[in-house]
Amino acid sequence: MKNIKRITQIFKIFSNINRVKIVHLLSKKRMMNVTDLAEALEISFTSTSKHLIILERFDVVSSTGKLGHVFYSLNEDIPNDVREVMNLFT
Repeated sequence: MKNIKRITQIFKIFSNINRVKIVHLLSKKRMMNVTDLAEALEISFTSTSKHLIILERFDVVSSTGKLGHVFYSLNEDIPNDVREVMNLFT
């Protein structure tokens, strides 16, 4: 039953188009900051930050501080169950 709950949570992560777009953008560009992502998505900085928090909580993205900014990239160690769902979108 635990696996079903986890899979449901993973699908909820990708049930939002902006989170799917973030993953897509980060797969094209290695690193982006919140401002660049918000501009590319045409949504607010706050909304973008909230989406990134969700993605980071499930180890989809990782963050790195550089030059006073936080840059996000796809996590190289994405859990296998998350990666399997992501592969459905690529």
